[in-house]
Amino acid sequence: MNSCHKSQSKLPSHGGVGGGFEIILASKSPRRQELLKGLGLKFEVQSLDIPEVFPDGLSMTEIPVYLAELKAEAFRPSLKENQLVITADTIVWLDGHIMNKPADFADGFRMLKNLSGKKHQVLTGVCILTTEKKVSFFASTDVWFKSLSDEEIQYYLENFRPYDKAGAYGIQEWIGYIGIHRIEGSFFNVMGLPVQSLYEHLKAFE
Repeated sequence: MNSCHKSQSKLPSHGGVGGGFEIILASKSPRRQELLKGLGLKFEVQSLDIPEVFPDGLSMTEIPVYLAELKAEAFRPSLKENQLVITADTIVWLDGHIMNKPADFADGFRMLKNLSGKKHQVLTGVCILTTEKKVSFFASTDVWFKSLSDEEIQYYLENFRPYDKAGAYGIQEWIGYIGIHRIEGSFFNVMGLPVQSLYEHLKAFE
């Protein structure tokens, strides 16, 4: 287990959130760290390398929840009574198929070409785990891309290298500015963490 970041927030429990737990965000994603910090919470980032493998036959809503729970359960053996771990997994779903992180330029180009001019779903599963309790949920956002030119796709891949992002894009980057003309659901969910839903679940967590 490697600690890679600690928030400098001065609000250890904002608006009753967190319940006095030491919060661990189990994600290397700088977007998730930024979003959780925006809630005003004090937290530590720890990461475990867990293969993101899921059983065949899961639905698009079950996959991200399964993977988030898989990541959370890896912390259970070392979790202390005063600790709360948050895990998340985001998938892009298009025409009945999951789109993972692109392996290289060609893979990213193929993904963005497939997303071009279509609607797809972005789903994030979240798991909140303590030694006494586990709560899991998901959020789903519909995203519409305009028709992207080959030149636009190439420019984005060469300049932003989105190889750590499901579906080969970040909505908060250039491709989102010029290519996404409509969404239904949480914008922050598309970034990787549905912070409004997470906030409500943390408020209710005991």
